Amino acid sequence: MKGFFKEFKEFAVKGNVIDLAVGVVIGSAFNKIVSSLVKDIIMPPFGLLWGDKTLGKYKWVLKEKVVEGGAVITDEVAIVYGQFLESCLDFLIIAFSIFVIIRFINSLKRKAEDESEKSVPTPRDIELLSEIRDLLKQK
Repeated sequence: MKGFFKEFKEFAVKGNVIDLAVGVVIGSAFNKIVSSLVKDIIMPPFGLLWGDKTLGKYKWVLKEKVVEGGAVITDEVAIVYGQFLESCLDFLIIAFSIFVIIRFINSLKRKAEDESEKSVPTPRDIELLSEIRDLLKQK
């Protein structure tokens, strides 16, 4: 049992778990930013085209709500397709943003690994500079 907890401790404090936690927190914040972008910046101009402020209000009412004497007897039953479309738009913007970021990171990696590219130090350049530094320290 002691080995189990030791193995769990090694797993929990490993860099991968911490990186994952940081990614989840940043992803959550990024989601809020993109949701605000869609809701507050992108959707209002589309709302002008549709004659309404937001797309989220569009719905297909299956059963009207029943009100008697100011009290709601039966709630409305509706398919709120506008909210679904807004969520799809959120997803597309998030997916596109992540694609652009990953593409940029991959291009930086390719430049760093390209031996013919002189503007970016390659792992071999870094290794040689470390050896030169060590030799200078010895003198």
